[in-house]
Amino acid sequence: MEEILVIGVLAVLTIAAATSFGQRFGVASPLILVVIGILVSFLPFVPPLTLQPEWIIAGVLPPLLYSASVSMPSMNFRREFGAIGGLSVVLVIVSSLLLGVFFAWAIPGLGLGWGVALGAIVSPTDAVATGIVKRAGVSPRVVAILEGESLLNDATALVLLRAAIAAAAVAGFTVGAVTLSFLYSVVVAVVFGWVVGRLNLIVRARVKDATVNTVISFTVPFLASIPAEALGASGLVAAVVAGLITGSRAPRVLSPEHRLSDSQNWRTVELVLEGIIFLTMGLELFGIVQKVQNDHSGVLPALGIAAAALLLTLLVRAAFVAPLLALLARRGRRRERMRPTLTKLQERLQDPDAARRLLEQGPQPPEALPELPGDPVEDPDAHAEVLAADPAVAHAEVAKVAGVPAAAAAARESLGATPSGWRGRLVRRQRARQRAWTVENITRFGTRLRRVLADIDYFTGAPLGWREGSIVVWAGMRGAVTVAAAQSLPQDTPGRSVLVLIAFLVAAGSLLLQGGTLGLALRIVKPTPADPAAERDERARLLELLHEAGETVPLPDTRERTPEAFNQHKTARLQRIRAQRDALLDARDDGTFSADVLAGALSNLDADEISIDLKGDPTEATG
Repeated sequence: MEEILVIGVLAVLTIAAATSFGQRFGVASPLILVVIGILVSFLPFVPPLTLQPEWIIAGVLPPLLYSASVSMPSMNFRREFGAIGGLSVVLVIVSSLLLGVFFAWAIPGLGLGWGVALGAIVSPTDAVATGIVKRAGVSPRVVAILEGESLLNDATALVLLRAAIAAAAVAGFTVGAVTLSFLYSVVVAVVFGWVVGRLNLIVRARVKDATVNTVISFTVPFLASIPAEALGASGLVAAVVAGLITGSRAPRVLSPEHRLSDSQNWRTVELVLEGIIFLTMGLELFGIVQKVQNDHSGVLPALGIAAAALLLTLLVRAAFVAPLLALLARRGRRRERMRPTLTKLQERLQDPDAARRLLEQGPQPPEALPELPGDPVEDPDAHAEVLAADPAVAHAEVAKVAGVPAAAAAARESLGATPSGWRGRLVRRQRARQRAWTVENITRFGTRLRRVLADIDYFTGAPLGWREGSIVVWAGMRGAVTVAAAQSLPQDTPGRSVLVLIAFLVAAGSLLLQGGTLGLALRIVKPTPADPAAERDERARLLELLHEAGETVPLPDTRERTPEAFNQHKTARLQRIRAQRDALLDARDDGTFSADVLAGALSNLDADEISIDLKGDPTEATG
């Protein structure tokens, strides 16, 4: 027992030292911990370490992913969901299949099923690079994409691994079965995560003690992941969804004291758990090599296969990211072309006289509507006139800009001949529902229009070029999840020890090669940094918003120095801070400001509210 305690203390101290050293010299602490673990594993008095993979997959990853998703700005996650989904789902599946073919060819007697299983093991990336990229000051879009990818790709890989193992066991790998398994796993996990996230906030909003509140938060990732896993779904996706729900709603539901307690304690938990993962990853190397030698398998062939697999993962990632960025750029140009029209339409809806005329004109027959201009850039006023005349087309064109082109196509066809069949019924139902503007329609559509215009500013203000794409490719390094997933392979897997060694070498090589040179890559590529002038302008607009929100709550006129007057001022100041917070959260939902600027402003308001609360009630002190 004492030996275990000593080892635990030494591990925590090592994690603390590696973190401090890394911050001082600009090296990611996980890289230091992996190297320390590898060196220590070869000491003669250190026994081989074998960690049960369930401890990592079911015990460590859910709280880590939950903590990261709570901190993930929901606005950025929504905006970059296309890129995040492509990297964390499509790329993982493509990489797994291509790597599976390679492994089946390179490892005699392995077979395609087990090859795809090993491909799924080495496909997911780790979030180690995020901290390095953040410190380099690159575009927030790159950071959001890397953070979002690391939240979901582990779950995709583990679901695919489970399906591939099941298919290999019966000597039949079918795409249909894997697809159904994946969809079931994700849908059930999303439902569980959403329910747990909402119940978490409902319960914790009624708990007044900040310490008890934080203790309850420690159980949330497991309350989401364990039931989901019991039903055959992805516990990791459930934990991520619960974290996203909690992070987006917490500022409106939980007090600043509770959120500050959560943040500080979860940061500590995240540091220790992440450090343990990478330290044990290095410590496992000697035991893995020893098993390969006991099985009379070659270490050097495994090293060559791992090097080729690492190169293949980089090539596949680069081949996927390049067209992904081209697609994002094309969508950005389409949004930019629609900006003048949408701006004119917003001006019309915000003008009281114009809005009143729209409400009074009532529904118009299709033959009375003007033609929709082909190019919105040449005549934005005419384009806005058509959109204002027909709510159905206005909704559809905004949906097209937001990335739902099918709705726009349906609405365009509704201007002329209505198609037959189910699509025609859908179009007619949509027009019947949106034939005329109402107060509710204008309000709801105005909110959506603000968000779409804010999204356009976000995408056009920080376009992703080849420099940012290069960083997205090179930052996709593998980590401890790869090693843990490899050790979850069944004992009767063909050449299991070699497969585990290959997975370890890919993960360790990726961490040391890509992680060790990511800073150099940033200096060579020089991605476009954030615009300081734009940030200053954004902060000025935010301060103006805070001033306007604060003015809605007048302060008392009394200047008396009495406990009653103090309480009046305290209450008014707290109400003013809450009004400012509500204004910031509304702006966050509309996407008016960047996530970093909003987070800083919200932190300042939380600090002010906590400071005022700590001053107490003078009537109690003098009573």
